[in-house]
Amino acid sequence: MKRFCLLTAAFCVVLVATLAVAAAAAPQGKLEIFSWWAGDEGPALEALIALYEAKYPEVTVINATVTGGAGVHAKAVLKTRMLGGDPPDSFQVHAGQELIGTWVVAQRMEDLTWLFQEEGWFEVFPEDLLALISTDEGIWSVPVNIHRSNVMYYIPENLKKWGVEPPKTWDEFLAIAPSLQEQGVIPLSLGENWTAIHLWESVALSYLGPDKYDDLWEGKLSWTSPEVVGVWELFGRILEYTNPDAPSLSWQQATDMVVAGQAAFNIMGDWASGYMSVTLGVKPEEGYGWAPSPGTEGVFMALSDSFGLPVGCPNRENTIAWLKTIGSKEGQDTFNPLKGSISPRIDSDLSKYDVYLQSAARDYQSNRIVGSLAHGTVANERFMNDFATVMDIFLANKDPQAAAYAAQAVAIQSGLVK
Repeated sequence: MKRFCLLTAAFCVVLVATLAVAAAAAPQGKLEIFSWWAGDEGPALEALIALYEAKYPEVTVINATVTGGAGVHAKAVLKTRMLGGDPPDSFQVHAGQELIGTWVVAQRMEDLTWLFQEEGWFEVFPEDLLALISTDEGIWSVPVNIHRSNVMYYIPENLKKWGVEPPKTWDEFLAIAPSLQEQGVIPLSLGENWTAIHLWESVALSYLGPDKYDDLWEGKLSWTSPEVVGVWELFGRILEYTNPDAPSLSWQQATDMVVAGQAAFNIMGDWASGYMSVTLGVKPEEGYGWAPSPGTEGVFMALSDSFGLPVGCPNRENTIAWLKTIGSKEGQDTFNPLKGSISPRIDSDLSKYDVYLQSAARDYQSNRIVGSLAHGTVANERFMNDFATVMDIFLANKDPQAAAYAAQAVAIQSGLVK
């Protein structure tokens, strides 16, 4: 009996000590999350923060959102803070080279390979996606969502009225475009500069195919090669069937043209689906249709918002808890239906998503995945910024050879080509 009491007492001491250690290790204090998610995107982030706070009630989350400029203002503030030695605990960034080519090469981010191993994420994130967020030295961010870039939108009722079908290739598009013009319809609506780059990447994927498209970003295919000059030539022919006021329009206004019957098609990311279904009240399938952009069937051009672990962040353990939350199935299925995106995880609960997002998720889980240029996946920020100038020049002079050589120079200057 005496021995039992001693053992019981010893067990209680160990239990109390264990609970004390666990309590001390539980996240507490503050966590600053830096992003540009505001407006329509704000509720999705707020839901994710609420989930985190429910899991870690001792942590006060600071939602450091910098609004405006589609992230341009936020990136400027972030640069000042990172270079000034005042990093936020974690910040929103497009997964891939926007992070790797800027802050990873500057040794300002921690390798997260250990976290992916610990959380079992190698089994739930596709290999193609892991390749986009990794280098030989590590994995650098946790993707919280997936958007698809190469989507062509249209209104089925309008196409029927005009006697055309969604083109599966750009040759088919170029064949039906004159007929649409004769009926007073813009064949393909377009907006400001970045939407032209968005269109260009889909044209490049179609013309080059996924292998050579990837070669372009890995420095294995020259920008001055006949293949890439051919991309610019095809792109120029397509632009002949776009609206002349494109530089003055936002992507929403270009989408509005399709909904209003002024244009037949628009190439945009799947946020356009959310805009049409939520803001404009047009139902997917019934009111609007979609297909892979011409010539890209079986390929999913992806972009992803992600968060990483900055070197020297003030609340490292709280940040790790944040990364675990956003990478979890529960976290991603809380965030993405509100954001209008899909989960990067292949075990997502698709019953929580609308019919368009379910379609996108099926393609994501079965297609070849490549990265977006326009949204920071395959090229660093310097290349992206200078490529926007190349695009402006091409939109003015339509010279494929000049554009190819200018892009090659930008690739060399930005370090994309060694």
